[in-house]
Amino acid sequence: MARYFIHLAYDGTNYKGWQIQPNGNTVQAELTKALSTILRQEISIVGAGRTDTGVHARNFYAHFEIDCNYDVNELTQLVYKMNRFLPTDISIYRVFKVADDLHARFSALTRTYKYYISLNRDPFVRDYAWCRFGELDVNAMNEAADLLLNVVDFTSFSKLHSQTKTNNCKVSCAKWEVTSSGLVFTITADRFLRNMVRAVVGTLIEVGLHKVTLPEFIQIIDSKDRGSAGESVPACALFLENIEYPYS
Repeated sequence: MARYFIHLAYDGTNYKGWQIQPNGNTVQAELTKALSTILRQEISIVGAGRTDTGVHARNFYAHFEIDCNYDVNELTQLVYKMNRFLPTDISIYRVFKVADDLHARFSALTRTYKYYISLNRDPFVRDYAWCRFGELDVNAMNEAADLLLNVVDFTSFSKLHSQTKTNNCKVSCAKWEVTSSGLVFTITADRFLRNMVRAVVGTLIEVGLHKVTLPEFIQIIDSKDRGSAGESVPACALFLENIEYPYS
């Protein structure tokens, strides 16, 4: 069996996230249907991880195995066929062969998300940014974001009753940047919990509004209580931007 990686992007607006589920259409379901139809056999696809309902991905990876060794031209044709078959809100960039032990989910070293906030009413970004008004103390938000680099247990920012065995994550980057149209929050970690980024952003917004002080932010982290953190911000503004792998 040969293992192949799929490099893709998708607009999550019309999907119940990445992972196949019975109560709505998902990106994984569309991809599985397309690939199985084109290759004329049942194909099982493993994704780099979950994205929640409505969340987008600029760079996402998945893998599948098949008893066939495709050359470069055949893989190029496969990409072409998949892009013709799939809905226009899913794009395949590349399909390429990898080592048998490279896993789309478990081999990922880091994942990077960005959250976009628009401070102006703009009809062209309403589906891809959270439009909100009012002053925010970005310096205070960045001071709080810096504290995340030393956090181990992110239970306070995790969706309740999830099936994860541990809520430990290692965050290597967390920062706010001011842009010409608003704010962008970037966070990189070895793994993320369900709803984690949106809960972190919602809590940092409370810091920016001076509703939560830095000592209180630390208390929220230490409490390991989702109820003590801020509300989850809208999913439409969240993008999975990048995933790093140990390519040789």
